[in-house]
Formats: sequence, structure tokens, C-alpha cells
Amino acid sequence: MKLPQIASLLAILLPVGPACASAGGAAFAGPTLAAIPLEFIFFAAILAGVALFHDFTLRTALVGACGLALYKIFFSPFKTGAGLAGFGLHLGAEWVILANLFMLLLGFALLARHFEESALPAMLPRYLPDDWKGGFMLLVLVFVISSFLDNIAAAMIGGTIANQIFNRKVHIGYLAAIVAASNAGGAGSVVGDTTTTMMWIAGVQPMEVAKAFIGSGLAVLIFGIPAALKQQAHSPIQKDATANASIDWARMTIVVLILVAAVVVNVLVNTRFTEVADSFPFLGAAVWATILLTAGLRKPDWNLLPAATKGSIFLLSLVLCASMMPVEQLPPASWPSALGLGFLSAVFDNIPLTALALKQGGYDWGFLAYAVGFGGSMIWFGSSAGVALCSMYPEGRSVGQWLRHGWFIVVAYIVGFFVMLAVGGFHPGSVTKGASPSVPAPLAISIEVKT
Repeated sequence: MKLPQIASLLAILLPVGPACASAGGAAFAGPTLAAIPLEFIFFAAILAGVALFHDFTLRTALVGACGLALYKIFFSPFKTGAGLAGFGLHLGAEWVILANLFMLLLGFALLARHFEESALPAMLPRYLPDDWKGGFMLLVLVFVISSFLDNIAAAMIGGTIANQIFNRKVHIGYLAAIVAASNAGGAGSVVGDTTTTMMWIAGVQPMEVAKAFIGSGLAVLIFGIPAALKQQAHSPIQKDATANASIDWARMTIVVLILVAAVVVNVLVNTRFTEVADSFPFLGAAVWATILLTAGLRKPDWNLLPAATKGSIFLLSLVLCASMMPVEQLPPASWPSALGLGFLSAVFDNIPLTALALKQGGYDWGFLAYAVGFGGSMIWFGSSAGVALCSMYPEGRSVGQWLRHGWFIVVAYIVGFFVMLAVGGFHPGSVTKGASPSVPAPLAISIEVKT
């Protein structure tokens, strides 16, 4: 990765420090440098290390998380208190999110292998077009799957199919497009992404979130076509189904059962049992219970777990780092703030950003869902879907290559956002549970397109 790219990565994160320090007021009491809390500087250095030393991403993230935790324990208080006691309470507040992510990343890795060995991906060339349109249709399929499944599962399924139909030669630009398609599909659905589910729990209506499909659907067209063309030039799509391929219906049954369990539990917990949704990792537990119960039907490929565990620990380290940032409040809700949150989500975990936005109130929730959901696609570690897919394709763990070959995702994000603004304008949505009444709602903003 080149120095200008590292500088641009840091430029996304460092300005957050002064903004959050001023917004948070007296709540933050740790050391600062030029009005920037030192935590942000340390986190920026960790991200730069991940970007620069992409062959040592796990070590960089893990050492960075441990170092940041020690710094917070000895020199700067957590939101839950100071010292070891504050750190323990902080972990107590974050453990459900971390456990869910860990179990989902491992579980969906096993699901992807079941799906691959079912031989269904080997049959798909029989139904897909033989040119770049086949690659584009796969991205649309990932988009649709992610609208009702977790985006991690959608990305893993898309990566498994791509590996088969492109003869195990998937271009990094197309990998970025698979991640972007999975995040785009989840952005407009309250069951498609953790952040949109958080909005649903907080009282946001599903149709408010569905507004994000205007931007994300257009974005798929913008990044999907050049990505498919690039992939077709790199390694053309397989024209015919693999000879003698026969679907293993037992494995397909396992795949369907795992996905159904994930969807059903996600909906039940967030509609009928919302009072306990944050007390236990129900979604991850449902996935793993199904995997274990069906292990007698077809044995999972347990050999995948060591590599998947490394990828999971990497992501959890970054999520833990993000959770320790002294972000007390976001800038006032407006469409420029929402646009900026999308770029910030590429390097900063979108879960705490979404939680703060819900607490603050005043956002157009469709814009926020689009920004924090799709924005993380711009860098490989900006979303859990990206980290999961790069556990299958380690060559994707290069920020420089991801930006170089996936530049169309940045363009798609910006164009999709402003088309949403032109079509419907930015209007504050539902007042969420726990929203601060002291934060005034911004004026509705719209853009008129004259012809």
C-alpha cells in the first residue's frame, strides 16, 4: 500500500476525534493531542498497520487491541468506568455482539463448504449467461439473498459460487463487488444487517429502512457492471456445468436449515423477545445448534475452523478497538453527516456508530442504513462480510489493491446517496427508543432536479 493511500485512510478517522470531543463535552476525561483524544490516534495507527502490513493483519489487530485496552485501563476511562473494573463492565456490555459475530463467521464458513460440496454451484453455469452478464447476475443474486439473510452468509455463498464458475480465478475487483452486493442488499432490510436490525429494535419502521434500496439498488448497477466486465476479462465464466455433477440434497438440506434457523430466530428475537435481545447471542447460537444437530447427516469440514478463527479474531479485535473510542455523540443529524458516516464506516465499526445515531435521533433512517450498511464495502475490513470473504480469498487483504480494483464501489456509494437525496430528500424519521430529547431535529432537506 502506498503512502498517499495510508494518508487518506488516516484522514477519514482523525477528524472524528475533535468532533467527538466537542460533542461529548465533559464526558471525556482522557489525554488529548491537539484536541484529539489519543485513542483515535492509536486506532488510526492500528488501521494503518493493517493496511500497510496486510500479511500480518491478525497480529497487528490483536496487538493493537491489547495495547489500546491497556492504555484505557491505566490512562483513560471507559464509558463504563475507569481501570480494570471499567474494562470488565465494558466487556460485559459488548460480549453479545462479539460472541454473535464470532459464531456467525465460523458457522457460515462451514455453511459455505456444505454449499460448495453440494455441487449446486457446479450446476449453475447451466443457467447463467456465458458472458459478463453471468457475473452480473451473480452479484444481483447476492444482493437479493442478503435482503433476507445475514450479509455474511450472502457474501460467503457468493464467494463459493464465484470460485466454482470462474475456475477458481476470482479478480479482487469482483471480490470487492461481492462484498458490496451483500452489504447493499442488507442495507434496506431490517433482517439483512446488524445495523438495520438495531434500528428495527429501536422502533424504526421497516419501510423507513427500505428507502435505502433506492440507493443500494442503483449502486449495484453502477459497480456491478464494471466488476463483471473486469472478472470476465480476468477469467471467463464457465460455459457448461461440471461433467457428472450431481446435487447432494442432504448437504443442500443442511444449508437451508441453517439459513432458515438464522432468519426465524432473528425475526422472533427482534419482534417477540426484544427485552432479551441484548442479553444472549441467540442468532449465533441458532446457527451452531443447527450445524451440530445436522452433523450426523453430513459431517462439517472442521478443518476450516482454524483459518476462520483467525479471521474472526481479527474482526473482533477491530470491533473491540472501535468500541473503546470515546465517541459520546455524533455531529448534528443531517445529510452531510450521514454521507460522512458512510466513509467512516469503511474503517470504523458501524455498530457503535448506529447505536449513537439512534440515541441522538433526528436522522433519516433510510439514509443512515444506506451509509453505514453499504459504506463499509469501500475497504475489505470495513464490514464483517468483507472479513469473512477474505478468509476464503486471502489475496483480498490489501487495502491498496481493494481500492485500486474496486474504485467503482466508492463512485456507486456517492451516486446512490445523491440519487436518494434527489428522489425523496432527507427527512428525520421515527423518534427512537432512548433518543435524546435535547437534540433538535434538523430541517428536512431535498434536492430538486430540473430538466
